[in-house]
Amino acid sequence: MRVGFVVCTTACEIMEHVLRSRSQSGKVTLVSPEHVPASAPGGKPAVTIYDIARTTGFSPSTISRALHKPGRVKPATEKAIRAAAESLGYRINPMARFVTTGRTGTLALVLSDITNPVFFDLVRGAERRAAREGQTLVIAETHGSSSIEQEAVGRLLPTVDGIILASSRLEQDQIRAISEHKNVVLVNRTLAGVPSVVPQLQPGIRDAVNHLGALGHVSVAFLAGPINLWMSRHRLRLLEEEATRAGISVVATSPAEPTVEGGRQSLHDILETGATAVVAYNDLMAIGLLLACGEGNVPVPGGLSIIGFDDIFGSRFTSPPLTTIRTPLALAGEEAVLLLTATDAADHMASGEPLLAEFVLRGSTGAAVPRPAA
Repeated sequence: MRVGFVVCTTACEIMEHVLRSRSQSGKVTLVSPEHVPASAPGGKPAVTIYDIARTTGFSPSTISRALHKPGRVKPATEKAIRAAAESLGYRINPMARFVTTGRTGTLALVLSDITNPVFFDLVRGAERRAAREGQTLVIAETHGSSSIEQEAVGRLLPTVDGIILASSRLEQDQIRAISEHKNVVLVNRTLAGVPSVVPQLQPGIRDAVNHLGALGHVSVAFLAGPINLWMSRHRLRLLEEEATRAGISVVATSPAEPTVEGGRQSLHDILETGATAVVAYNDLMAIGLLLACGEGNVPVPGGLSIIGFDDIFGSRFTSPPLTTIRTPLALAGEEAVLLLTATDAADHMASGEPLLAEFVLRGSTGAAVPRPAA
């Protein structure tokens, strides 16, 4: 009831202000959101851009650009206007903005598991950039289910200006259908015709493979994530390319969930390969495998070397500390928001800085100890 009352009141105020803006010829003058003097708490008239204009000496149009389109005016001008707006208590009327522009000022980030530390930096980077762009970021969780992801996106479409799909499990046609209705940016996945942010993994993978080769490893297992995860297949493909160059063979395990439990349950498959080293799809799976090795009396790195992926919080606190391949997830989150809000996504993609993966050496890798397959 409270929300309905606010919406009704705002709409009535807009209509009243439009009617009062009729010229002598009877035509209606469209009124931008900043012009609507919605009441503030306590019945006091809300601050408008005209109040800020009188205070700063800038024109109302300059005030509007500075507050609603960051980067469109000189930095010093924008700083002065924002300072004046804050001191006067100016607040954007989101309902009015939607009525006149069709934009909500809200972006959505859809991810599979909000408890997965791999997404912490991604969310933080996206939120930081959204705030700088004057946008509000909302988050939806899909629990790793493509059907839940589809339902969540369907609910979000009418209320947001754009959607970031992180490690999406949707089919290609589903993603393209969504992009026909709203701007979409993919993270950790590519699809022709849809803007995407994918860190360049080859430098980190190459250094990891060179490290294993120097330790005498000639057979490496890839602890695979879910079969419908594009990034799992991408990491395996790059690992195979680098391993072939280094004269190392690679065998992939059966797909498993990208969780600690998924890694824990994969120990038997790993031992059956006879590989002396493992590269896991992500750090959570690598940590689960570490735990299983401890329970199964498989020494790490004395009996099996393990490398994770992403360098999540907690990877350095395992026993032994996890060797991993770090991906710049915070920067990826910022880049995704920039792509979503850019006037021309193609131009932004062409000028964006590369996001490079980095090999992080810790204690879970050591010299190869040959052993037969189980």
